[in-house]
Amino acid sequence: MKGEPMKSNMHHTYRGPVKALIADLAGTTVDFGSCAPAGAFVELFSRHDVPITLAQAREPMGLHKRDHIREIASMPEVNEKWREIHGAAWTDDEISSMYEEFIPLQVESLPRYSDLIPGTVETMDTLRARGIAIGVNTGYSTEMMDVVLECAARQGFVAQSAVCASDVPAGRPAPWMIFRSMEQLGIYPPDAVVTVGDTIPDIEAGLNAGVWTIGVVVTGNMLGLNERQVEALPPEELDARKKTACDVMHKAGAHFVADGITDCIGIIDHINDLMASGKRL
Repeated sequence: MKGEPMKSNMHHTYRGPVKALIADLAGTTVDFGSCAPAGAFVELFSRHDVPITLAQAREPMGLHKRDHIREIASMPEVNEKWREIHGAAWTDDEISSMYEEFIPLQVESLPRYSDLIPGTVETMDTLRARGIAIGVNTGYSTEMMDVVLECAARQGFVAQSAVCASDVPAGRPAPWMIFRSMEQLGIYPPDAVVTVGDTIPDIEAGLNAGVWTIGVVVTGNMLGLNERQVEALPPEELDARKKTACDVMHKAGAHFVADGITDCIGIIDHINDLMASGKRL
């Protein structure tokens, strides 16, 4: 029967508080500077006689590690060097083989780079005390993630949900890891969820999931420096690097940009105020 469409009262604007924080691992909660994966990629390509820089190793950070290897190999300079050394373009089989080679290389290095970023335990304990569920996700495989989670647990941080790229059909920038964490935590709608990460794919995954996104710039891949190196920077140089990183994160669509995980408490308070007034970025 034709006629006017019925008006629905099902649509609503969520005005409740944040119910969950889903955080990245390397560069966000552990491994200040996200040094473990960067170094492992440099070593991997060196083993194939194709040297890469740390900057090249870091550029695709946040992706599933197999996708990360492919992105590095696809860089014009790296692709050209590969052809020069190996006499032909790389193949999908070679990328798969390199990923299998990368797994034990990364697993072996992870315990050396799994110190919690200062303030992580205190931040998570404060949020949990407010009733906010905590999840983590990562571009690492299950084997890699388990090593990091075990190290984190010994330091006092245990998340209620942990999802890695190999648990879902596709890693970042797809939203599936976030949705899997939401399912495991029993949290919805997306407006009630905040994600925090140190890479552009972290931000893109959060936007694709329709959740609030926080980009961190000092403790992770955007600066790419460990804690001692950050402390050694002249203040004006640190400020300049932070501004550049913040601009990149904002351009990628991050709702908020912070120095590190400890800033999430204040940002979540602000998000709660925004939602209580019916606003959504």
